[in-house]
Amino acid sequence: MDLINALTLLGNFLIVPGLTYGSQLALGALGVTLVYSVLRFSNFAHGETMAFGAMLTILVTWGFQHLGISISPLPTALLALPFGIFGTVLFTLFIDRTVYAYHRARKASPIVFLIVSIGVMFVMGGLIRFVIGPNDQVFFDGTRFLLSAREFRQMTGLAEGLAIRMTQVVTVVTAMIIVVALFWFLNHTRTGKSMRAYADNENLALLSGINPQRVVFITWVLVAALATIAGTLYGLDKSFKPFVYMQLLLPIFASAIVGGVGNPVGAIAGGYVIAFSELILTFAYKKVLQYLAPEGVVVDSLMQILGTDYKIAVSFIILVIVLVVRPTGLFQGKTL
Repeated sequence: MDLINALTLLGNFLIVPGLTYGSQLALGALGVTLVYSVLRFSNFAHGETMAFGAMLTILVTWGFQHLGISISPLPTALLALPFGIFGTVLFTLFIDRTVYAYHRARKASPIVFLIVSIGVMFVMGGLIRFVIGPNDQVFFDGTRFLLSAREFRQMTGLAEGLAIRMTQVVTVVTAMIIVVALFWFLNHTRTGKSMRAYADNENLALLSGINPQRVVFITWVLVAALATIAGTLYGLDKSFKPFVYMQLLLPIFASAIVGGVGNPVGAIAGGYVIAFSELILTFAYKKVLQYLAPEGVVVDSLMQILGTDYKIAVSFIILVIVLVVRPTGLFQGKTL
């Protein structure tokens, strides 16, 4: 019984949150990977694109809530999500047309694009704070728990409870659907195959008659959609605060690099590696070890490797280790 209680405790505070957070990072890393593979630069504005998409979704959600429109027990934000995606796609294409296209026409180096994306990041961040403000915005509605800790304890008779929130299930299921749809698109549609060809060899793709403007257009559409979905799911799960999305940039890039830059499969794997690493290294194992310890043995310490304040540092540490030990990431030699 003590072993089951210990496993339940790990499931409640490690496994379920790890799957949720890993799904959010994986979707974010997929967007970064697409830009790097097809457009060949590191998009530092991706975190703010996530925040922008989430902001639009929140504004539409508030409108629906004011009108009494809902899809309970699911959150209304899922109903507003297509509108957020559409608005983010338009804004992203506008940024590309007015900013990135100028440098693309002049064959600017990736460093120039990176610096420009940082400028775009600050502009988008200021716009988001001006529109929705810098404070936390809670926009979740619907059923909060699919399974509460109390219900789990009553069903099983265990001392520990396992709680599964609606946002966690929505995040994991949505991420699975999006990933399957994206891979199907890249591998089984003519446009997806054109993107892959363009990412592998731009010159050969152009000689084959592939329209580069169409490839760039579709790439930004996919990136904006992925960013909006990832940003909205993160906001539903944690609450929306604009500045947090800038902080998410490090674990997102770490996920993409750990998995292998330019590889969608690696981006997904890297997202879960980073998420579980952060949780495993900052979790206090005192209660778990107390269940597993022999009778009469008291665990006094928190048994915590790192404090929760150092969670963001875990991504940086893993990133450095991967760059030193295996610079190509977990999936070496793979591309879009």
